[in-house]
Amino acid sequence: MAQQYKTIGLIGKPNHEGASTTIKILHDYLSVNKYHVIIENSVAPSIPLKEMHTGSLTDIGEQADLAIVVGGDGYMLGAARVLACFDIGVIGVNRGNLGFLTDLSPAEIIEPLKQILAGKSRSEQRFIIEAEVYRHGQLKSSNSAVNEAVLHAGKVANMIEFEVHIDGTFMFSQRSDGLIVSTPTGSTAYSMSAGGPILTPNLNALSLVPMFPHTLTSRPIVVDGNSEIKLILSNDNHENLQVSCDGHVILSVMPGDEVIIKKSEYSIRLIHPLDHDYFNVLRNKLSWGNKLY
Repeated sequence: MAQQYKTIGLIGKPNHEGASTTIKILHDYLSVNKYHVIIENSVAPSIPLKEMHTGSLTDIGEQADLAIVVGGDGYMLGAARVLACFDIGVIGVNRGNLGFLTDLSPAEIIEPLKQILAGKSRSEQRFIIEAEVYRHGQLKSSNSAVNEAVLHAGKVANMIEFEVHIDGTFMFSQRSDGLIVSTPTGSTAYSMSAGGPILTPNLNALSLVPMFPHTLTSRPIVVDGNSEIKLILSNDNHENLQVSCDGHVILSVMPGDEVIIKKSEYSIRLIHPLDHDYFNVLRNKLSWGNKLY
């Protein structure tokens, strides 16, 4: 039977002993089984191999059929934002803590990988969002987010004032520490910690979660995933405002700016073993109770 995947990219957290060990094991197994392997540039120096093919994340996106990301969810998010531009499947190997996105265990990786490479797997599309900052009608900056885009002040516990519009319709104004706009993928991340709802990954929805609002009636709200969310910053705000994308990419925002958050044209394609069960992941990661009988 012809190989479903021919070129496989290996991505991992640089200078992380566990990630380097796992990538070495994966490289040896894949090479013996005649797969072309590309190791991402930043992690390559820490892999104990004399000969290897290396490339950037973009190279892997352009050349590989499958990418295996070794690390925690944070590193998975960074890779996924780049790989979303390409038609490539992504597998996560958990070398972090919770691991909602990285569901393969490094201790038992070869057998499930064999099954996936043989085509015995499940594919799942996850949409991502774009955050754009406009000043006087001109686009100043933008970036994508897999989990969430967060409007907040540059200083801790500093209240800001803004309006929220959905598809051109005014929704509410608010004074708070900020607002989290989360995808279903991000609903088990920062949004959940702030009291937001957990959204199953198949939902076409976005949640808006206020951060410490200066009112007792403010509540998280879920809107259609195709909505365009516009945040208009009051001119009375201080100048050190920001929009954080997945907690990594920071966009500067000034008083009076408008922030547009909407679904991106790109998505990520996650590859899971056949026995992957989202609710089992939630039970394990969040210590929920098992069946009574």
